[in-house]
Amino acid sequence: MKNFTIINAAVNDEVLAYQASAEDTQEVMALLVNTAQWLKSKGSTQWRELLEGKDVHGMARSILDGDVFIFKNKESKIAGVVMLPQKASAWDLELWGEDHQAAIYLHRLAIDRNAAGKNLGGDILNWVTNSISFSGKSVIRLDCIASNESLNRFYRGAGFTFRGTSESGFNIYDKPKK
Repeated sequence: MKNFTIINAAVNDEVLAYQASAEDTQEVMALLVNTAQWLKSKGSTQWRELLEGKDVHGMARSILDGDVFIFKNKESKIAGVVMLPQKASAWDLELWGEDHQAAIYLHRLAIDRNAAGKNLGGDILNWVTNSISFSGKSVIRLDCIASNESLNRFYRGAGFTFRGTSESGFNIYDKPKK
């Protein structure tokens, strides 16, 4: 069921957005595992479950549900991915306390390391805010580990408003959709 409209597929001059399909699952999962390996190399334990073969966010299922968007470069290689479920997961409910019916929940934003350093993450956040619309949705919610200063700076710099820190050590942010 399609309940979104891509207003502009161009994320930047080099990258276009697409809804992920089942055929993209293997490449998306490889990107997530590579990101988890990179995080580990930086001393982070974020996404470590992916290195153990577990996907607690259910990316493969989310692809089938139509909640995942991929960002391909001119060579048609996936340069980034984001999960945009329109309904709160158990995790979201734990963090936010309630399911805001007008919210999109942003998870698993990942950038291929070959595309890193070019503000693709910021471009994707801008795309989510301005270039895709979801019927009845007016706010984007996300979370990140509170101890990751650079990631928190990244979300604040992208215009997300800090809403608090959960008991489990995650900061929550939101931003109105245009």
